Amino acid sequence: MIATAADRSTIASRWSDDRIVAVVLCAAWCDTCTEFRAAAERIAAARPEALCVWLDIEDDAAICGDIDVENFPTLAIYRGATLLHYGISLPQEGPVARLLDEMAARRDAVRDAPEPVRALPNALRERGAG
Repeated sequence: MIATAADRSTIASRWSDDRIVAVVLCAAWCDTCTEFRAAAERIAAARPEALCVWLDIEDDAAICGDIDVENFPTLAIYRGATLLHYGISLPQEGPVARLLDEMAARRDAVRDAPEPVRALPNALRERGAG
């Protein structure tokens, strides 16, 4: 299952420092995002140890803040609050699944990501706690 911004209790209860969290940044008007949603659901179902969150950059603007998305889908992958990956992804199940699996073994943080992306875990957890 992919959590959405409306699944506040799921995000709050499943977010942890050891869990991989994949945030998919999309938009409702984006046809590519709509087509990618089913693949993202399959990726999430095959990785129940991970938390997958689908955020609409417009509908969930209160959470996304000033994140500037250049193209869709854009992925932000964290281990707890540590950003492991941030970037545009091919909207294809295989490459995204491999990326998520690769990030599960990674520990080093991405250092050059914009501040709103680094702050997203706090925004999600704060919103999830309310």
